Amino acid sequence: MFLNSLEKVTEEGGVRSAQVSIGEEDGVWHVMWSEKSEDGRTEQETWYEGQHWNELLTAFRERLLSRQADGYRPLIETAGSGLTPSDERAVYIQMLQYYAELNPNETLYESLRQWRLKQAAKEGKAPFIVATNRSLSLISVFVPQTEEEPLQPPGFGKAKVAQYAADILAITAEQARTTVFPLAWVEREINPGAFYAWQVQEKERRRKAEAEKQETKRKPLEAIHRGEPFDEPLEQTKLQRRNLMTWIEELERDGYELEPYIGHLLEQVPQPERERAWKAFEQQGDRYLKPILQTVFKEEELSAKDTDRIYEWLRLLRLQFRRMSVPESASGGITFRSEKRALLQRGRRMGLIRPFFPTKSVLLTGTAEAGSLVSGLSLST
Repeated sequence: MFLNSLEKVTEEGGVRSAQVSIGEEDGVWHVMWSEKSEDGRTEQETWYEGQHWNELLTAFRERLLSRQADGYRPLIETAGSGLTPSDERAVYIQMLQYYAELNPNETLYESLRQWRLKQAAKEGKAPFIVATNRSLSLISVFVPQTEEEPLQPPGFGKAKVAQYAADILAITAEQARTTVFPLAWVEREINPGAFYAWQVQEKERRRKAEAEKQETKRKPLEAIHRGEPFDEPLEQTKLQRRNLMTWIEELERDGYELEPYIGHLLEQVPQPERERAWKAFEQQGDRYLKPILQTVFKEEELSAKDTDRIYEWLRLLRLQFRRMSVPESASGGITFRSEKRALLQRGRRMGLIRPFFPTKSVLLTGTAEAGSLVSGLSLST
């Protein structure tokens, strides 16, 4: 059912070939690895033999990852076997990241991290909004020292450079550097085989992280569906409250039906406070929450714990505010977000879509108008 060939360049300059295959016989699945040894003999390994497709995929990915890390490259890229072709910019960014991991500058990185914490506190933002860990890592390794140089590593566009370049350059100016800008030389310093193995490992790491993320979502979704209190999902997943709030916002953006749950949580907030916050959203916009909090409360009268709890319900109220607002695009039509929600609501009224946990919404087939909805929005999961 599946067959792919791989090749590996040996230290002597030769080429070793191998094949990986997936087959089925009498309901039993097999994953086989076939490799030619240096003396020309064919050696075979059985990576999996059984009846469970998920177990097969796990064995296939893990063993193939090990072979790719050892230097084998598939002659034909597949979705489950390795890396899809990347554009030059993406590969360039990966090279910079790989080089930075091999040549860390912990002292400068820590100085930049401390600057980020102070800057984030001053602006009332999360630190990662000011600068990501990867951005700080690249700056600490390549040590930019002119206003143009921070633009070359990814992470800082023109707006951020204009805002933060003076602070960053004041820190990097104290550091001697052994490399130069532009950074085209990085490619020459990287071992291609080791870099490819790192790319494969990064792809697998991201796949596992995404799988863990989906598993983390499952239990809270079930708790929300049962209408359990806000703290219950925290107990089940050991998530911090801030992370759970971010997760709820992501689910809302993804189209999950959380409106009843959000409404239930907001019922615990005094109505006058909600009304003042809503009016503040209307007057000041919903991008930043700190001005809303300062409008509704006298911040000096609040403890840190009080402030954290207020930010929680302000984030929930902002979701309701955004859902009920219908912003117009430059052309006068509704935005894609509003259009998506309108289509989902229309689908529910027509009986085409039903809420379903832990997935999003499920399209019911067999209705003539389903086609017109699907043409405007993919509703199945």
